[in-house]
Amino acid sequence: MTIGKCNCGEVVFEIACELKDVYFCHCSICRGSTGANGIAVVVIDNNNFHWVQGEASIKTWTKPNHDWQTSFCTQCGSSLPGKNDDARMYIPAGLLPDDKNNDSGTNTGTNTGTGTSNLKVTHHIWVDSKASWDEIAGDGIQHPKAFGSHVEADENMNNTKNHKDEP
Repeated sequence: MTIGKCNCGEVVFEIACELKDVYFCHCSICRGSTGANGIAVVVIDNNNFHWVQGEASIKTWTKPNHDWQTSFCTQCGSSLPGKNDDARMYIPAGLLPDDKNNDSGTNTGTNTGTGTSNLKVTHHIWVDSKASWDEIAGDGIQHPKAFGSHVEADENMNNTKNHKDEP
C-alpha cells in the first residue's frame, strides 16, 4: 500500500497496486495549472485508489468549453488525484513518497509496500505543445500529442524541437 498526501496533509489517499510508469504531460494547459513545464502523473484503475481523508477539502476546476479538469487542496493548493477516464485515476507523481531516498518530503507520504523507487518516466505526451525552454531528458517515449501519437525513437532522441511545429 502506498499512501500519498497533499503538502499540508489535509488530503490523504492510498494506492493498492504497483506503481512504475510515469506519464509527463507538457501541454500548455498543464503548464498553466502547475506553473512549471507540465505535470508528471501515474495512472491507475479506480479500484486501486481510495481516499483516506480530506475529501471535503478537494476542489475541482474544469476548463470552460473543454474536457480538461484539475483538482487541488483548498488548504495548501497542492494538485490532487483526479479522474483520468471512467475507469482510471491520475495521481500527480510529486504527491508520492520517494522511497529510494526514504524521503517523505513536504508531502509526508508513507510507503508501506508497493514501492515508488520503480517509478520511471516512460511517456512524454503533448511534446508538440511543450514550452520552448523545456528540454526533455531521458528515454521516455515522446508523443507529439495525446498518448498513442508516437515519435520514432531516432527522432525522439535528437530532434524533439522540430516536432513542436508539426500539425
